[in-house]
Amino acid sequence: MNVLSVEALSVRIGAAEILRDVSLTVAPGEIVALTGESGSGKSMTALATMGLLPRAAEASGEIRVGGARILHRPEAALCRMRGAEMGMVFQEPMTALNPVQTIGRQVSETVRLHKGASSAQAKELARAALDRVGLTEIPLDRYPHELSGGQRQRVVIAMATVLRPKLLIADEPTTALDVTTQARILDLLRGLARDEGMGLLLITHDLAVVHGIADRLAVMKAGEIVEAGPTADVFAARAHPYTAALFAASGHRASLTSRAADAPLLSVDGLDQSYALPRTSLFGARPRFPALKGVSLEIRAGERVGLVGESGSGKSTLTRAILGLETPDRGEIRLGGAAIVPGATLAETRADMQVVFQDPYGSFNPRHRVERLVAEPFHLMADPPRGAARQQAVADALEAVGLKPEDARRYIHAFSGGQRQRIAIARALITRPKFIIFDEAVSALDVRVRAQILDLIARLSDEYGLAYLFISHDLSVVRGITTRVLVLRRGEIVEEGPTEEVMGAPRHPYTQELIAAAPRLPEDQARTEESHAT
Repeated sequence: MNVLSVEALSVRIGAAEILRDVSLTVAPGEIVALTGESGSGKSMTALATMGLLPRAAEASGEIRVGGARILHRPEAALCRMRGAEMGMVFQEPMTALNPVQTIGRQVSETVRLHKGASSAQAKELARAALDRVGLTEIPLDRYPHELSGGQRQRVVIAMATVLRPKLLIADEPTTALDVTTQARILDLLRGLARDEGMGLLLITHDLAVVHGIADRLAVMKAGEIVEAGPTADVFAARAHPYTAALFAASGHRASLTSRAADAPLLSVDGLDQSYALPRTSLFGARPRFPALKGVSLEIRAGERVGLVGESGSGKSTLTRAILGLETPDRGEIRLGGAAIVPGATLAETRADMQVVFQDPYGSFNPRHRVERLVAEPFHLMADPPRGAARQQAVADALEAVGLKPEDARRYIHAFSGGQRQRIAIARALITRPKFIIFDEAVSALDVRVRAQILDLIARLSDEYGLAYLFISHDLSVVRGITTRVLVLRRGEIVEEGPTEEVMGAPRHPYTQELIAAAPRLPEDQARTEESHAT
């Protein structure tokens, strides 16, 4: 018996048809990938399977998990199944975690609810689940805000798998993870499927991930499955034009024109940053964790620089220091010759520097409309546009990132994760700054929109002399959008140089480990093997 069977599933909300005759199955121990663009219906299919459709949704067809019907099942019965029979890993970890509860309590909650385990037993199982996802050094009493984005996603995966359910639905489970952690998580998911007979429905826009893990692949477009079959067959045939377009976009590289070296724009000199850890004894001094150790770098005007490294390597700490959000222990940061000092940096300097954060939802005020959110950086300008000019600037920014001008009147909760990230990019670009930090700026985007955004970033860099620091765990994206790359490990830059040289012939063992762990499409893998052979 299949652990999941979806037959002729259709979902309508009002006059909008969201899903149309969707059919798929997942057998015990099988990994089925569902791919497509944002808004294609992938996440709605997952929500329908979990019995989490919006109240206004009208569903028809059949969904069975382990033989039990899901559609129109009472909520109490669905609650007994969630966590025990089926689990789900959501795309954005901070929306799935309770910020006022420790991670140990949240992971053990499922055990207490479904197994009636004692506090000690639940805590023991929570510890084991967190260890399985690579968080062996993270105490159970940590809160979500004390973890990096990748660590938070691993906590969510631990929550979903602590009871080893028959079916796991993973909605972009590795979006926020660095390549080595991603490889470990995918190995974990593969092991749960193969060794314990757990069925896995993997929702992802990353075809390289699909190639390395999925038994079967279904391609979804506009609420319909347009192509499906064994992964190797779909990869070879690419019979539907939409599937072929997805593959073409997956290997896309932005066109970066060569540019003569300009004057230094951003300089970081000898940056140290540490954080106090909990005391080990009542009277002992509080130990400190060195997040950054003597980091120095320079980015010239108009230069495109990448920054890669694992979760916890110090990328986010470096970002906050450059933005003037934290005071470093030692070192100096300058933008255009002006020192970046928390609380003292002039508005004009801040207007020249913008950022796109990793978690788009957490960087927006959900009570404001998109028009106000995108226009927020205007307050840094001496003479910002007003009235109709302001509205037109917002409309232009939204169109530049693939959205519609009328989206300015909507609220942020009405958008998908990928759409929210595009709005964040529009907000960063609206003042035409000299320097932007892109912190996992395209990690939540499907491949075709990602290609458009990368082309947009490259074009703006050419037209306006825009310099940027592009932080990403996706090495293929870094390779396609930067001319120089920095590799950060445990708070230190261990390797830097032209992107093609570092990616093609890495010198440091850590860089070699990152590149070896990165998932690749078959054609990319073939090119790499041919390059090594010659």
